[in-house]
Amino acid sequence: MTTVALVTGASRGLGAVIARRLAADGLAVAVNYHSDHAGAEQVVESVRAAGGVAEAFAADVTDETAVERLAAAVTDRLGPVGVLVANATGPQPVIAVENLTWQSHLDQLTFFVKSPTLLVQAVLPGMREQGGGRVIQIGSDIVDRKLPESSAYTAAKAAQHALTQVWARELGAHGITVNVVAPGWIPVERHEGLDESAYREEVPLRRMGTPEDVAAAVSYLASEGGAFVTGQRLTVNGGHT
Repeated sequence: MTTVALVTGASRGLGAVIARRLAADGLAVAVNYHSDHAGAEQVVESVRAAGGVAEAFAADVTDETAVERLAAAVTDRLGPVGVLVANATGPQPVIAVENLTWQSHLDQLTFFVKSPTLLVQAVLPGMREQGGGRVIQIGSDIVDRKLPESSAYTAAKAAQHALTQVWARELGAHGITVNVVAPGWIPVERHEGLDESAYREEVPLRRMGTPEDVAAAVSYLASEGGAFVTGQRLTVNGGHT
């Protein structure tokens, strides 16, 4: 039976490349999007043109009811989810500590704590029934870099990493691995026009990472080769940290 991968926030950026890579690996891919229907359909069409299987699914993955419906729709159209890639994200504003509010924290926690929790809860019954599964969160090396004016984002990403470690121990008995892939700055569409030179000089490998680098790490953790790896953070940043 073909394994089904659900990739959230997959209409563009890292999510789109991850979806294409998993489809190329032979997985049937559920391309989740919030509002960019055209982008999601382009990803689906590119997968199908390459001989893969993909369908687009609209859902706000921070909403309880929407996540339940998403999991049910994916199961109905493609089959139960065997690989969950929690990639969806929201704005990441720069906020000085004197301007930091509790809402600033909640905005980040919604994407990196609430959403992964809802998603795991929604796909867990199917994974248990299948005898296992893979949960792969897209984190960030910001947890190591601790940049000024990134308090809310850094705290939420640290919490996401902690959840990964706890869930790995909790779900291991069910054959479910839980890991986090933590990219550095990987330029995608939303970074167009930004100067990369100063950052690149700090990277030991002297180049910027690509979405394909991140997708390769996800591919490994979703593969049979990654079956005995759980509770880990795989940092993809050229040695920057």
